[in-house]
Amino acid sequence: MASKIQNNLPILPFRRHFSVARTSPSPATKIGNLLLIASITKSLSKPGGIHNLEHYTNTLPLTETLVLQILRRNNLPAATKLSFFKWCSYNPKFKHTAKTYSEMLRFMCYSHHYRSENNGDIFMLLNSMKNDEIVIDSDTLKLLLDSFTRNGDFDSALEILEFVESDNSSSCLNPDVYNSVLIALVQKNQVDIALSIFVKLLETNSVGVSSSVACNVLLVGLRKGNMRAEFNRVFDKLREGENKNVFPFDRWGYNICIHTFGCWGDLSKSLSLFKEMKGRGSWFSPDLCTYNSLIHVLFLLGKVEDGLLVWEELKGSSGLEPDGYTYRIVIQGCCKAYRINDAIKVFSEMQYNGIRPDTVVYNSLLDGLFKARKLTDACNLFQKMIDDDGVRASCWTYNILIDGLFKNGRDLAAYTLFCDLKKKSNNFVDGVTYSIVILHLCREDRLEEGLKLVEEMEARGFMVDLVTITSLLIAIYREGHWDYTERLMKHIRGSNLVPIIIRWKDSMEATMKAPQSREKDFTPIFPSNGDFGDILSRENLTDAETDTVLGVEDADIHYQESDPWSSSPYMDMLANKVSSQSNSTRMFSLTGGKRIDTKGADSFDMDMVNTFLSIFLAKGKLSMACKLFEIFTDMGADPVSYTYNSMMSSFVKKGYFNEAWGILQEMGEKVCPSDVATYNVIIQGLGKMGRADLASAVLDKLMKQGGYLDIVMYNTLINALGKAGRIEEVNKLFQQMKDSGINPDVVTYNTLIEVHAKAGQLKQSYKFLRMMLEAGCAPNHVTDTTLDFLEKEIENLRYQKASIKRPNVDNPL
Repeated sequence: MASKIQNNLPILPFRRHFSVARTSPSPATKIGNLLLIASITKSLSKPGGIHNLEHYTNTLPLTETLVLQILRRNNLPAATKLSFFKWCSYNPKFKHTAKTYSEMLRFMCYSHHYRSENNGDIFMLLNSMKNDEIVIDSDTLKLLLDSFTRNGDFDSALEILEFVESDNSSSCLNPDVYNSVLIALVQKNQVDIALSIFVKLLETNSVGVSSSVACNVLLVGLRKGNMRAEFNRVFDKLREGENKNVFPFDRWGYNICIHTFGCWGDLSKSLSLFKEMKGRGSWFSPDLCTYNSLIHVLFLLGKVEDGLLVWEELKGSSGLEPDGYTYRIVIQGCCKAYRINDAIKVFSEMQYNGIRPDTVVYNSLLDGLFKARKLTDACNLFQKMIDDDGVRASCWTYNILIDGLFKNGRDLAAYTLFCDLKKKSNNFVDGVTYSIVILHLCREDRLEEGLKLVEEMEARGFMVDLVTITSLLIAIYREGHWDYTERLMKHIRGSNLVPIIIRWKDSMEATMKAPQSREKDFTPIFPSNGDFGDILSRENLTDAETDTVLGVEDADIHYQESDPWSSSPYMDMLANKVSSQSNSTRMFSLTGGKRIDTKGADSFDMDMVNTFLSIFLAKGKLSMACKLFEIFTDMGADPVSYTYNSMMSSFVKKGYFNEAWGILQEMGEKVCPSDVATYNVIIQGLGKMGRADLASAVLDKLMKQGGYLDIVMYNTLINALGKAGRIEEVNKLFQQMKDSGINPDVVTYNTLIEVHAKAGQLKQSYKFLRMMLEAGCAPNHVTDTTLDFLEKEIENLRYQKASIKRPNVDNPL
C-alpha cells in the first residue's frame, strides 16, 4: 500500500532543541501567561491570522503549556490552529512534544474538514512526529482510527495502522486500538485479514480486545460471507474459558449467533444459546431482537406452529411489544407456509395496533394471496396499498403482480400491465420483470416474442441473467431448433453468459458421446432397499430428530420441570427439549428447490445440469438424463433438491418405483433436505402403486417435520385418495384446503368432479361444477372431458332407472 505518510514531505522542520526545565510559576507569571495567551489569540483572530505573529518569531517565549492553551481555544478555526502549530515548529527555541501533537491531532479528528476533505494534513503531522522521534500514544491513535472508520475512509485507517507497525511503535498498539482495525477490515470486506488478526490475538494472548463491538462486527462479516467453518471456529474460540474475559459475549453477540446458527439449520444451538442468555441474568436477558431472530428461524426451518406459539408468547407474557419487523417476519412466514388466513389476521392486528405496514409487508401478503389463488383479494389489497394507505409500490411489487396474474390464468392482464409499466421508465420494471414475462412466453411457445424482449431488455441496460437464458434454451430445444447457438448470439449480445453456456453445452455433449467406464455396468444407478411401501419407516428415522413441536403430554412434563414464573415458558420448553436431543439434521426445507440457484460460479454446473435434465426429461429421454446425472455426480457435483425431485418424478411417471425409492434414500444419505415437491412425488408414487392408504400417514409426517400443503399438494392428495375410493377423506381435505385460506383452482375442481363421478356420486359432482362456476374459475379442456364423462354417467343412470322391469299384473303367478 502506497503510504501517504511516507510520500509526504517533512513540512515541519526537524529540531533537537529542548525546553528549559520549569519551576512552579508565581502569580505574576500566571497573569502574564494569561495576558500573553489572550494577546496571541486576538492576533490570530484578526485578518491576516498567523502573519500577525511574524515579528515575534524569535522573541515570543513559547512553552508546551502556552501552545496547548492556544490549541484548546474554541474560538479559533481549525485552519488557524494548524497554521499556529506549524509556525511554532519554526521557532528554534521550541520543539513540539507528544502532548502538543496529540492535542492537534485530536482537534483535527473532530473536524469534518480534515477528516474527510483534507486528511493530508493529518498524515503530514504523523510524518513530522516520526521525524521528531515522537511516538503517538494509544489513545490518540485509537481516536484517529475511529474517526476514519466512522467517516467510511477505511483505506486511510489501515494505512495509519501499517505506518505505526512499520515504525516499530508497537507499544501504542494496545487492545483497544485493534477494535477499530478489525471494524475497518470487515467494512472493507477484508474479512480474511480481520479473521487472521483476530485468531492471532487469541492464540498469542499477548493482547486482548476489551470491547465486544469488534467481535460482533467480525461475526456479522463472517455470516454475510457465508463463511460457516470460520464462524464456528471463532464461536468456539470465544467460548473457551480463557477468552471469555477478553471478548465478552454480550447480548448483541448472542443475537447474532442465534440468528446465524438458525439460518444455517442448527436450531438446537440457537435454542441452547437462548437458554444460556436467560441463565446469565438481566444484563443478558432476551430482548425483542432475540425473539425476532428466534421467530424468523422457526419459520425458516418449517416450525410454523412453534413460531406462532412463540409469537403469542411474545405478546402475552414476555413483557415486550412486537415492532414492525416482528409483524413482517410472522406475515412472511405464514405466507410461505400457505397459512394465508393467519397472515391476514396478523396483518389486521398490525394495523389495529397503529403500526404502518411497509412495502415489504404488502409484497409478502400479495405474493401469498396470489399463490393461494385469491386473485380478487390480491387485487383489492393492491388498491388498498396505493389508494388508502399511501404506500409506494416498488418494482418488486409490480413483479409480484405480473407473475401472480400469469400464474392465475390472467395472461392478457399481466402482459398489458407489463407493457404499460415499461412505457413509463425503468423505475417500474427491471431485469426480473423481463425475466418473468420471457419465462411465461417461452412456456406458451411464443419464442419469437421472448427473443425480441431480450433485445429490448439489453437496450434498456438490464443484464440478461442465467434464468432468462436457460428459459429461452429450454423453449428452443422444445421447439426442435438445434441452431440455437446463432439465435442466442444474435439476440443476446451484452451478456458473457451465452459463450460460457455454449462451451459448457459442447463439452457436455462431447463427454456424453465419449466412451464411458464399464465398471458400473449391470449395477443400478440408484440402488434401493425396499420400496415405496417402506416410506413410513424412512420417515420414522428422522421424526425424533426433526420434530420439535410439543405434544400435550410433552408440554405438561416440560412445564412441570420449567420455572413457573418464567416470562417465556414455551421457549423454555423448546430449549429444554432440543438440548436433550442430539444435533438435528435439517431434513425439510420450507423453500422449494429451484432450477437455477443463482450463486454464481459456485452453482453454475449444477444449474446447467438442472436445465438439461429439464430438457431431456420433458422429451422423455430418461436414459440421457440418467447419464448426465451420473457423469456430473462422478465429477464431484452436488445435486440439489430440484435435481433429485426431477429425476424421481420421471421415474414415478414411468412406473419405476424402486428407482424412485433409491433416489429418496440417496437424498437422505447426502443430507439433501426434502421439500413439498418431494412429498408431492411420494404421494403420486403411492397413488400409482395403489397404496393411497399410506398417503394420510405421510401427510402427518410432513406436517410434523414443519411442512405445509400448497395448491399442487392438495390436488395431488385429492387425486390419489379419490382414485382409491376414499371419498370421505377427499371431502375433508377439500374443506381443510378452504379453511387454510387457499382457493381451489381449475385442477382441483376437475379432480373433484371426476373422482365423485367415478364413485357414483353424481349429485356431488354437479355441486362441485356449480361451485366452480360461482367462484369464477374458468373451465379448460380437461373440464370438457370430465363433463363428457359425467354426462355419460348421468345417461347411464337414467337408462338403468328406465329399464327396470315393472311387475306383470296380468300374470296370476
